[in-house]
Formats: sequence, C-alpha cells, structure tokens
Amino acid sequence: MERENIVTNFYSPDELDELGLRSFGLNVFISKKASIYSPELLAIGDNVRIDDFCILSGNIRVGNNIHISAYTAIYGKYGVELQDFSTISARNLIFSATDDYSGAYLTNPMLPEEFTNVTGGKVILEKHSIVGAGCVILPNVTLGEGTAIGAMSLVNKSTDAWGIYIGVPIRKLKDRKRDLLKLEKEFYQNSIKGGHEGFHPR
Repeated sequence: MERENIVTNFYSPDELDELGLRSFGLNVFISKKASIYSPELLAIGDNVRIDDFCILSGNIRVGNNIHISAYTAIYGKYGVELQDFSTISARNLIFSATDDYSGAYLTNPMLPEEFTNVTGGKVILEKHSIVGAGCVILPNVTLGEGTAIGAMSLVNKSTDAWGIYIGVPIRKLKDRKRDLLKLEKEFYQNSIKGGHEGFHPR
C-alpha cells in the first residue's frame, strides 16, 4: 500500500506523455507537485526522479540516473545540462541567466527586452557531480566531473574535476575519491543482467 501511494504521487508514463516534454526515457518519476515551464524544451533520460515543488523552466537537458530534490529551481534560458549520475539536493537554485544590476537597465521579466539587459551562459553539471542543500549556481559555470559542492555554497566559477568545494563564494577544500567509478561499472553490469529493471523511487 505504501509503495502504491509513493508511485501515485508521480506522473505515470501516459501522463508524462501528455505534458509535452521534448523527450523522456524509462523509469522517470516527476512529482505532480513540480512545475514545468516550456516542457517542449525539457529532455529527460532514464532513471530520473524530480521531487515536490521543483521548478524547471527553459532549455534543460537531464541525463540518466539523476535525482533533483525538493524545492530546487532550475532556470535554463541559456541552457542547463545535468549529466549522468549528477545529484542535486534540496532547495538549490541554478541560474543560466542574470539581470544587469548596475542600475543602467530595468530588471524583471515583466518588461520589454529593450529595457533590460539579460546576460548569461550555459550551466553544466558533469557526470557524478553532487550539489549539497541550499546552494546557488550562477550562469556560465561548469562543474567538472565528480565535483562535490558543500551545502549553502555560492558557485560563481567553474570547478576542476574531482574536487570538493565549499563556501561563499566557493573555494576548493580537497580532492574527492573516485571509488564511485567502480560502482558505476558495477551498476551497469547489474542493469544488463536485469538487476535494476523496474526499480521504484525510495
């Protein structure tokens, strides 16, 4: 009974099809309490879970084996890409665009473009990136493969692969272990054997 209640909180495959997503794969769980704007620009791979009260807006590409936790907002005007095995904890904000704060322009989306100066760049979370709770990621940033961002951090620059970063703004704390690459291989081997077929969110 509990499993049935969990599953019914997410869109069924037929309901996902009705949302008009650009594409979606197998084993995709999107909360019915999430908000999706411009669904035709949202592409989702296999084994993806998007939790309650998330906002996804604009050009967003979500890879395989990804979890986006509750209250996360992703604004993809200039593109946001989440590569395989990336994880976003709760209450994160990811911006690919920003207003001009100098005072030379007006600053909100209810105004004509000629009165604003919106700039930005694509945000990429490479494979095995993980972002702790309550972080802000600014435009034109790439988290290198295996990057870990500590909770409550401000990510205003790109990171090196396999580093652990913390702070406002971020600074590198230390290198991150790569043991999970072995677990990735094991995961795919088990998937080929059918070990993960039809698994459900927990």
